[in-house]
Amino acid sequence: MISSPVKWEDVVAFATELPEVTESTLYGTPALKVGGKSFARLRTEAEGGLVLMCGLDAKETLLASGDPAFSTTPHYDGCGVVVVDLGLVDAARLRELVEQTWHRKASKRVKAQL
Repeated sequence: MISSPVKWEDVVAFATELPEVTESTLYGTPALKVGGKSFARLRTEAEGGLVLMCGLDAKETLLASGDPAFSTTPHYDGCGVVVVDLGLVDAARLRELVEQTWHRKASKRVKAQL
């Protein structure tokens, strides 16, 4: 059971422990980037959530898990993007996913710093 919901500030705190992560914006919403490439953003739409640019394989695996913390919207059909409900996701699992997503976007030079 999750003791308290993960907040955007928590995501920023553990993401910025990774090399060269910067806070930015994407589509007018708070986002995280590495080397100028977005890998996560906070949805401010009605349903909210954290968008992770995780790749199609990871998206399919997360959605197939049946975990209600992971979903998608028709807008993201065919894209390697998953929506994470911060109120439902396990913080340790999210930290792992953020790091995996960072790995997808970071350059070899930046990854070597980890």
